[in-house]
This record gives sequence, C-alpha cells and structure tokens, in this order.
Amino acid sequence: MKDRLFKDILPRVAKPARYAGGELNMIRKDWEQSQVKMVFAFPDVYEIGMSHLGGKILYGLVNEKSEHLMERAFAPWPDMEALMREEGIPLYSLESFAPLNSFDVVGFSLQYELSITNVLNMLDLSAIPLRARERQESDPLVIAGGPVVFNPEPFAEFFDAFFIGDGEEQLLEFLDCLEQNRYLDRKSRLIKAAAIPGIY
Repeated sequence: MKDRLFKDILPRVAKPARYAGGELNMIRKDWEQSQVKMVFAFPDVYEIGMSHLGGKILYGLVNEKSEHLMERAFAPWPDMEALMREEGIPLYSLESFAPLNSFDVVGFSLQYELSITNVLNMLDLSAIPLRARERQESDPLVIAGGPVVFNPEPFAEFFDAFFIGDGEEQLLEFLDCLEQNRYLDRKSRLIKAAAIPGIY
C-alpha cells in the first residue's frame, strides 16, 4: 500500500506531507515482536494533532517504556478522504502504513465535542463498526480519553472504554491487562480492564 500511496495518491493531494510519515524522532517498533499494538488516532488534521502535547507524552511512554507498540493516525482533509474512498484505501498509521483495523486498540483523544463526527468518519474509513455492540472479536477495541470524556455517556455507544483523567497514569496498565488476558473474549477483556481505576 505504501508504494501505491507515494506513487499514485499523495501527488494528487494539496498537502501530501500530512500522510507520508517519516518525521524526525518517529519511532518504528517491530510489529511482530510487539505485545499489544495500539494506534493513537487524533480526530483532526495532522498539523493540529501533532501540536497536542498529550499525544507526544503517550507516544513516548508506550514506545520507550514497554514492549507494546503505539503508532499515529490523523483525520484526512477532504481531498485525501475522497481519494481514499475512491481508491479503496483504508485509514492507516504513519509508522507502518498498517490499516487501523489491524491494530488491537484504536485510541482517540477527544479535545472538543465537535470532534466526535471526525471519530465516526475515521472509524468508517477504517472499516471498523461505528457502534461498540456491532464489533466482533476481530475488531480493535476503540477507546477514548481527553477533556470531553469526563462526561462519557453521550458518546458511550461508539466506544468500548474511556480513560477518565490523565491517560499516562492508566495506559500501560491497560495495555498490560489486555496482553495478560489476550486469550479471553472481547467482553471478558473489557471487564478485566474495567477494574483499573479510571477506566469507564
């Protein structure tokens, strides 16, 4: 997919650097050796998402302090979205160009209420069912944190779990819990994770 993107798709969008990855200090971990694979999905364009300090903290925490993997994805601008839909290209991470639905966890940072529509659009672009009740065992767990989720109920049907409070205090424990219970079914893993303080 990467070769196709660089050859056929990115030359046709206004700001291709948003979708190309390869930045200084980007962390690439071994996909096969990593325990739990998570993508940090920011529901806005690259420039806004990369200015978010919380995302940088979580990215460093997971990739430098654990055997888990965290990559990044951002909402595409309409020109890129149109091409992705036209060409059948799923939303992907900037590190490995893996589709979001191939990760174990897709984590969104909700900084403002209106970003929820971008979340739904990103899930749709990733071929991940929008509602938690519709997701199967093969689908990633969809989680969220950030200021908006201090009142999570208005968005609860779209997410499997919420992080109430600072995510860096809970994220590694959450990923460790998923790894330790990876042989359980989806519901049982979520019940185990719900025992972690701050996980809703």
